[in-house]
Amino acid sequence: MVVIMKRAFTPEELQAAIQTMEEGGVQVMVSKGSETTILGAEGNAAGIDQEKLSLLPGVDRVMRVSEPYKKANRKYHPDNTAVDLGGGALVGDQRLAVIAGPCSVEGEDQIVGIAQAVQHSGAAALRGGAYKPRTSPYAFQGLAQEGIKLLQEAKAATGLPIVTEIMSTDNIEMFEMCVDVIQVGARNMQNFDLLKQLGKTSKPILLKRGLSSTIEEWLMSAEYIMAGGNTQVILCERGIRTFETFTRNTLDLSAVLAVKQLSHLPVVVDPSHACGKAWMVERMSLAAIAAGADGLIVEVHNDPKNALCDGAQSITPDDFDHLMRQLKVLAPCVGRSL
Repeated sequence: MVVIMKRAFTPEELQAAIQTMEEGGVQVMVSKGSETTILGAEGNAAGIDQEKLSLLPGVDRVMRVSEPYKKANRKYHPDNTAVDLGGGALVGDQRLAVIAGPCSVEGEDQIVGIAQAVQHSGAAALRGGAYKPRTSPYAFQGLAQEGIKLLQEAKAATGLPIVTEIMSTDNIEMFEMCVDVIQVGARNMQNFDLLKQLGKTSKPILLKRGLSSTIEEWLMSAEYIMAGGNTQVILCERGIRTFETFTRNTLDLSAVLAVKQLSHLPVVVDPSHACGKAWMVERMSLAAIAAGADGLIVEVHNDPKNALCDGAQSITPDDFDHLMRQLKVLAPCVGRSL
C-alpha cells in the first residue's frame, strides 16, 4: 500500500497518516520526491483501515500495490535514483555513465594500460575481474587478491573508480576496503545469503540479471539488498538464455523499458556478455542508449586474441574510442549527455 499526500500538507497531517498506518501493523517508509510525498507500507497492510486513511486531511489518495518489491518500486519512490560510482561519477542522472575494462585482470601493464586508454576516451569507471566465475573448473579463475591490488594500481594511475565482481561472502570485508562498486554476477543474482550481506555494506552494488530470471525476480533480488539498508543498487541487463545460439545470450532491451517503468533504480546494459561477439558491441550499445539505458558496461582488451577470458566479445581501446564518439552524437538525441 502507498499513500500519496496532497501537495500542501502540514507536519501534523503527515504524522497522523503515518500513525494510522503504523496502527495497522506496518512500518512506514517516507519518500519525498520533487513534487510528491509518498508513504509506503512495509509489511502486511491488511490491518490498515483504508477508508479511514483516505479521509485524513492531507491525504490525496491511497493505492494498493500488488508487486512484492517495495523499496525498488517506483510507486514508493517516484523520482529516479542516481548512484555515485565513486568520485562524483553518477549513474542514473542526465549524464550517461560508461564502465569499461577487461573481463579479467591479467597483469599490471595490461590493466593500467587499458585503464589509461578508456579514461582518455571518457569512461566513468574501470571494470575488471579479479575473481572469475567460469563454467569450466579448468578455465582461468582470475588473480584473486593480486587482481584487486592491480585494480587499485590502475585506479591510482587514472583516478577511475573500480568495479569488480564478488563471489563469496568471505570477501565482503576486503571489497568494502578496496573496491568502489561491487558487482554481483548473473550466476549469483539469487545467492540470497550474499545479497543479504551486501545489504549491510556501504558500497554501491551492480546487480546483473540472471541467465533465466524474470524481471520481477531480478527486482526482488534488488529488494534483498535494499531491505538490508543499502539502497545504492544499479541494475544491469546482460542478456538472457533463450533458444537462440548465434549469440552468447539474447539481449533483452525491452527489459530496460520495463524496469524504468517499474523501478526508480538506474539501469545499465552489458552488450559484451549479451552478444558474445565484439563486432556487435557498438551497435547494441547505441540501441541500449536509445532504449533508455542510463549507461553501459563494456569489455575492452588491448589484445583480445590472446585474452585469458572472453576475448571474442572484447573490443580494442581504439574501437572503444570510436564507440564513445558515436555515443556523444547519439546522447543529445535522447535527452542525455556524455
